[in-house]
Amino acid sequence: MFSMELILAAFGGGVFGALIGALPAFIFTGFVGLIGVAVLASGGAGTILGDVVFGTLLGPHIAFAGGVAAAAYAANKKNYLASGGDILTPLKKTNDVSVILVGGIFGILGYIINGFYASMALPTDTVAMTVFTSGIIARFAFGQTGLFGKYSAQSEVAATTELGKRSFVPDSKSFAFIALYSFGLGLVISYLVDLTQINVLGFCISAALLIFAQMGFDMPATHHITLIAGYAAIATGNIFIGAIFAVISGILCEVAALTFNSYSDTHIDPPATAIFILSFIIFIFM
Repeated sequence: MFSMELILAAFGGGVFGALIGALPAFIFTGFVGLIGVAVLASGGAGTILGDVVFGTLLGPHIAFAGGVAAAAYAANKKNYLASGGDILTPLKKTNDVSVILVGGIFGILGYIINGFYASMALPTDTVAMTVFTSGIIARFAFGQTGLFGKYSAQSEVAATTELGKRSFVPDSKSFAFIALYSFGLGLVISYLVDLTQINVLGFCISAALLIFAQMGFDMPATHHITLIAGYAAIATGNIFIGAIFAVISGILCEVAALTFNSYSDTHIDPPATAIFILSFIIFIFM
């Protein structure tokens, strides 16, 4: 299953992710993914999607995960970044061989872990599960805040108020906002995925849209919403069920963000967390 060629290619993919930054690499996953979707929709082969978008160059488990680990190392071991959770900054700025090397090593690690999960025939999105696993490894390797972060009140006043308490779930206003846009996206993507039978259509659109987040706009990640909606729609042929799963994914991602990335010094990807948990449920029961 594993070949030296693919291992070396995965090293290159991890280096690429570290060089240009985790989020920029993921954005390119979206744009090239849209090309792959177009080829597939026109009757062509799935090579671009299978071997490029989710392969050794742009696969999130390789390029994105490599960039995440390199950022954690660059910030916490080398002090090149203000935060190890910075997944936007291209690490070319460090001009440090060791930073890019970490990206390459985690690229290989992502390839091997995903291959191991796939060989076990795990009923889940193994790429998302690998991104989650890689993030945990990077945190313990390069971080100091532990798996769930180290909470510290900003002041004695804050410590005695509700503002000083850590939250693991979004407040009611955020909850309603996330639920509504997740439901809307779930409906339209479920319809389109059921129509085209291309379950990564929404995922690629959402990943590409993160270019606006890279530009500094307040753009939410939605690929966990659209991918899960696509999975559920393909499994059931029902866009309402797709939309319901989209809402669950939107909320679960926020819970994962508050749980793993509050008061922490590395990035564990909340969308990947939601994707692998909910895809497990869909693949098992639907």
